[in-house]
Amino acid sequence: MNSERIEYLRKKSSSLPQTPGVYIMRDKSNKVIYVGKSRSLKDRVSQYFHLPLDANLKTIRMVSQVNDFETILCDTEIEALALENVKIKQYTPKYNILLKDGKSYPYIKLTMNEEYPRLSMTRKRILDGAKYFGPYSGASVVYNVIGVLERSLGIPTCKRSFPKDIGKTRPCIYKQMGRCVAPCDNTISQQDYYKMMQCASNVLRGNIKEAVASLTEQMYDFSENEKYEDAARCRDGIEALKRLRDGQKVVGAPDDEYDIINVYSDNFTTCISVFYIRSGIISDSDNFVYGANELTYENNYDYLTPFISELYSKREYIPKEILLGFNYEENELLLLQEYLRNVAKRAVKIRIPQKGDTKKLCDMVYNNAKEQASQYKLKAEQDTKVLIKLSQMLGLESVAQRIEAYDISNLGNEHITAGMIVSENGKLLKSDYRVFKIKNQNGADDYSAMREVISRRIEHLKDENGSFSKLPDLIFLDGGMTHVGVIKELFLKLGIDIPVFGMVKDEHHKTRTIVTDKEEISIAKEQSVFVFVYKLQEEVHRFSVSKMDNAKRKTLKKSSLENIDGIGSLKARKILSHFKTLSALKEASVKEISMVKGIGEKDAQRVFEYLKNN
Repeated sequence: MNSERIEYLRKKSSSLPQTPGVYIMRDKSNKVIYVGKSRSLKDRVSQYFHLPLDANLKTIRMVSQVNDFETILCDTEIEALALENVKIKQYTPKYNILLKDGKSYPYIKLTMNEEYPRLSMTRKRILDGAKYFGPYSGASVVYNVIGVLERSLGIPTCKRSFPKDIGKTRPCIYKQMGRCVAPCDNTISQQDYYKMMQCASNVLRGNIKEAVASLTEQMYDFSENEKYEDAARCRDGIEALKRLRDGQKVVGAPDDEYDIINVYSDNFTTCISVFYIRSGIISDSDNFVYGANELTYENNYDYLTPFISELYSKREYIPKEILLGFNYEENELLLLQEYLRNVAKRAVKIRIPQKGDTKKLCDMVYNNAKEQASQYKLKAEQDTKVLIKLSQMLGLESVAQRIEAYDISNLGNEHITAGMIVSENGKLLKSDYRVFKIKNQNGADDYSAMREVISRRIEHLKDENGSFSKLPDLIFLDGGMTHVGVIKELFLKLGIDIPVFGMVKDEHHKTRTIVTDKEEISIAKEQSVFVFVYKLQEEVHRFSVSKMDNAKRKTLKKSSLENIDGIGSLKARKILSHFKTLSALKEASVKEISMVKGIGEKDAQRVFEYLKNN
């Protein structure tokens, strides 16, 4: 930044009012690189352009790229914090700390309002009378918990609907294995099934002791009535739940419910760890790790206040108490507390323990964050070495940080799609994955399809925001020399200078070599590079095939039903939306099909007859 620009920014910031508001920093290309909020815009923004010599390196890096800024005045700090969150989501600035996963958090849904309750994963909480547990840090955690409950208690895993499907079909193999209580053949009464699901509810609330007591009572009842198989099932469930309880870390009283947030940071890495305490047990945890280039701050609250507010807007559920393991400015703490109270519609207490058991828990979370940061740095060092070695082998002028890989998938001359995956700093960046549906489907070969895809990709470089505006350092194509030659010729016409290489497989479908348009570059002897390229090739192939397969499945479902007289695309969508799968639709009666909104008895009869004959 030259002296004239810094003087301009200092003069502009000194003229700002001392009122709450949001400031938006932009670089030379007018791209938003940072969004912040302050109770006094003049004081806060001016600080950036009068940095002391010992200022934070991350802040210096951000300020050096600021070309201009704009501000939005607010009436209160709460309003400024809310607007800051909106602008961060809108612009996803380079130097703001962001949640790594853009998806909403999952819950476990238990339909205790039904005669035969069921367990499922959902990302939305609605007022439908069901019980919701969570949120959990990821879908894998949810499915793991559901799996434990299904195996422990014998909960059905099938898609059958009870009591509607009782007695209609034979029980599956899970009954013979002792893995299911099999309500489908009336093996278990509705009352006993409901009691079993109440046990599941107790476990999800963290009260395994109560669930074990309930199962023990049922076991004795079954034994007295000589229902020995049911008694054995309860016994096995009790043992499984005891093992689950032994594996959980108890950190408080049975009614304790709070979250603990702590942060570890050094010049290279920052990790924010969040532990979720439910019923006195560590029920789940989240770790958010950021590299040196991903975050800038002067004080903890500069990035932690928007981070925490975004975290709980994604999780939806906010506990009554949140413990912080780091110092926080009192006014900022009260501001965050008030903001969360407005979101939760009830009181939310935020405190910083200074001693006792809760202080020890905060220290434990800090140690966890430190370990996660250490593992991240170790992995980053390994990834950097691989990227350096790869770049040297390919003769690149600089280390390739952002790598894009492309693959074409088709089924005959139909459903030609291309998958694009992204690796950034050695890690797969799934949020930047894209799929292209080839527009010229008739007679298009792989070469023309690849040319179309890359042309459309380059067109998006002019997008002001988003991942498409980033220029890749290296492009890999799943193909040989001809593919590379086609794209290099395209880049020559467009005046684009991006290195392009092909990934070629051998007869065993393993990555054999990397190619230019004229020669092969063997990577077989460099194991780390070979593994990295192989993973890229496998991932882009998996991604592109899955998208092509989805397109084909949609067409098959649509065309299958639309072959029926009187059934158009709208009715076909309604029927499939109601029954979810063609298998479920095939098992439905004429009466059940006619219950779909907008489907008359004649239409239902036609659908029934068509599926019966096909």
